[in-house]
Amino acid sequence: MYNDFGNIQVSGLPAHLRQFVVSQDYEDYTSVDHAVWRYVMRKNVDYLSKVADDSYVDGLQKTGITIDKIPNIQDMNDILGKIGWGAVCVDGFIPPTAFMEFQAYKVLVIAADIRQLEHIEYTPAPDIIHEASGHAPIIADPEYAEYLRLFGEIGSKAISSARDYELYEAIRHLSIIKEDPNTLEVDIIEAEKKINEIQIDMGPPSEMSLIRNLHWWTVEYGLIGSVENPKIYGAGLLSSIGESESCLKSAVKKIPYNIEAVDVMFDITEMQPQLFVTPNYRHLTKVLEEFADSMALRTGGLLGLKKVIESKNTATAEYSSGLQVSGTFSKVITDDNDEPVYLITSSPTALAWQDKELIGHGKSYHNHGFSSPIGKLKNVSTSLENMRIDDLAKIGVFPGEKAKLEFESGVLVEGVLSNIHRNRYGTNMIMTFIKCKVTYNGGVLFDPSWGIFDMAIGEKIISVFSGPADISAFDDEQYLPKESTHKIKYSAERLRLHELYQQVRDARSNNDMTNITSIWKELKVQFPEDWLCALEILEIVQDDDVRKEVEMFLRNKSHSEKEYTKLITDGLELII
Repeated sequence: MYNDFGNIQVSGLPAHLRQFVVSQDYEDYTSVDHAVWRYVMRKNVDYLSKVADDSYVDGLQKTGITIDKIPNIQDMNDILGKIGWGAVCVDGFIPPTAFMEFQAYKVLVIAADIRQLEHIEYTPAPDIIHEASGHAPIIADPEYAEYLRLFGEIGSKAISSARDYELYEAIRHLSIIKEDPNTLEVDIIEAEKKINEIQIDMGPPSEMSLIRNLHWWTVEYGLIGSVENPKIYGAGLLSSIGESESCLKSAVKKIPYNIEAVDVMFDITEMQPQLFVTPNYRHLTKVLEEFADSMALRTGGLLGLKKVIESKNTATAEYSSGLQVSGTFSKVITDDNDEPVYLITSSPTALAWQDKELIGHGKSYHNHGFSSPIGKLKNVSTSLENMRIDDLAKIGVFPGEKAKLEFESGVLVEGVLSNIHRNRYGTNMIMTFIKCKVTYNGGVLFDPSWGIFDMAIGEKIISVFSGPADISAFDDEQYLPKESTHKIKYSAERLRLHELYQQVRDARSNNDMTNITSIWKELKVQFPEDWLCALEILEIVQDDDVRKEVEMFLRNKSHSEKEYTKLITDGLELII
């Protein structure tokens, strides 16, 4: 049963987005998971209070993100609802279009999993640290929240290439196996090789890949203020205890944020060599609008139709009459001036107006596809979409009688007019013909034996965008990823370590140090590789001798095992 958490934004999600929502299964988080969350949050709150944008620190308070435990999605919704947002859990990476559409509905997607202790500084996989502690606090700022919503609205309409989804699946696969400690190194190498092979053969960047660049350099890895003294606001930086420090060093180039960022690619597996700095959140919206003006969503035309043909995915073309055609586009015919004069879909197609399917024009009716001319009638000054009954009579078009419509392009439509579908403002959108033949340059585009011909009306294609106009009419299409995140199976030894972490956690919350010494003795003998539980013991232990022993253990490990040096040093600074 779908849980809307009593949140208005979540309850308003359409069915095609609800299919991505998963249960948080809060009880599945281990004591180590909570310790990882606590370490990262303590480090972040201490450090980020100095280097993050003020909106982050304020937002932590407003969104109810606490330090000591992983947030419960229900609690987050109770608080986010007060600022007009909501949150749901999802299974790792979801398709970019869906991710952005959630934003358009003002709903944050929270990856239910949390990074493994071995990846505490950074993980390429989305996790609850990144989503909850990175994204949620900033949306408490109204100006930034509106940017995020608008980005989702525009980004969800961006057209992907046929290779984009393949790359998405490959990146998702790599992020899943990298977070599974049981994965063989050879499998990770093979997955990375697959991604490289796809990226080499991507072809020209799609709208989706370009707008994802903007998303990365702002929402994920953005800096704000001046180039000389920037502050952090990007969620990827806020949630990475390693990169949040390194990003402000001079080795990372700082660039004023502008539309040129759209052409700068990124690598999710590496720290970024350059970052962009916006002077304020309003500037983000300005750049976004500049890019949106170049998208097929706003320009339409032949270029837009070519993009969706290449995408091989469901898309929508909108005529100047307002009629929206949604399906998989397979062909567009052009005239001598390279103007589109006829479009064709090859999949079940739906017709809509203002994003609502027209009665009788769903996929079951246009189940073999759809085709129609584009353009003006020859030697007629009034556009066909604006003609009234008397205007049509002047050109010899009467309901129930044979009509002949010749377009400037040379497309010829001949058949018996049976019906005209107008919108509520009286604009003609569809002419339905029986016994109809459509020809162009001597070729047949529609034959009377094929049945009824529903002709879309409109001089131009004013908009082309990804996905159907009326999404509810396409709810039977499944968008779920092929692979689910792995549920890790822990060994008996690892489960015992979890129990020790839990005992330390209980001791801290109950202020009962009775068993701390025995916990430490078992930890140092049975789990000498551990450092985080030792830190948590050092934080609360009251016996001076044990305290000195634990501190010496940690300092020795910090010196001898360089991969832990910074983690332990930072942890000690928070305690001592």
